[in-house]
Amino acid sequence: MAFSPQEFQITDAHTHIYPAKIAEKAAENIGRFYDLPARGHGSEEELLEMGRKYGVMRYLVCSVATVPQQVRFINEFIAGRCGERPEFFGFGAMHPDCDVAAEMAALQALGLHGLKLHPDFQRFYIDDRNAYPIYEEASARKLPILFHMGDHRYDYSSPQRLGRLLEDFPNLKVIAAHLGGYHVWDRDRDFLRRDNVWFDVSSTLPLLGAEESARQLRHMGLSRVFFGTDYPLWDYDEEMARFFTLPLSRSEFEAVLNGNFEAFLDSL
Repeated sequence: MAFSPQEFQITDAHTHIYPAKIAEKAAENIGRFYDLPARGHGSEEELLEMGRKYGVMRYLVCSVATVPQQVRFINEFIAGRCGERPEFFGFGAMHPDCDVAAEMAALQALGLHGLKLHPDFQRFYIDDRNAYPIYEEASARKLPILFHMGDHRYDYSSPQRLGRLLEDFPNLKVIAAHLGGYHVWDRDRDFLRRDNVWFDVSSTLPLLGAEESARQLRHMGLSRVFFGTDYPLWDYDEEMARFFTLPLSRSEFEAVLNGNFEAFLDSL
């Protein structure tokens, strides 16, 4: 039986937005990093326009600090947009080389709900001890971390490294993006099958196809997976179309599209 997006409540749990002056350039740089032309322009207006077409009710919005000096600016920007847009649920930026305690306190004071780390962009290993102050603060403040995960070109964000980190931080809540490992789904991700780890399907569906995506989704635990587009990297229309080709039941679609994220919020 075929389903349509309009039949469901939808949370897009992985999107990026940028200030208007730099949005298009930021999107182009992301595409260049992945050797993929970014399909979107990185603006909140475009994201909302695309989402309205499908009845998306909530977006987890974030951005990445490539240098420590960007952290406060990004967090104030994300918090400001969340204050203007009730559909936005904001995660802030953090960097291992910033004043972590001060910036984490400021992030939380801004009303942000978690943080985003992209070890490949930021050039640090997930389990590097220099990054431990971030995890200590996040764990103490009960702030989840959305990690970019995996890349066959680097070892910064491998599932094994995150698994080792979680041995030291068993209470840290983590979203392991891209079903736990962009381009490295063949590696052993059982390191990540834990009660404090969730996943999203962003940057996965175009690369694995429907049958394999569904198999991987079930392997990681369907009740712990969120829908996400990774806007602006992928085309929103195509991502929606791909998602609804997955061989899932109505209740499974409901869970991934929104129910699992609601349960995640209840756990915070």
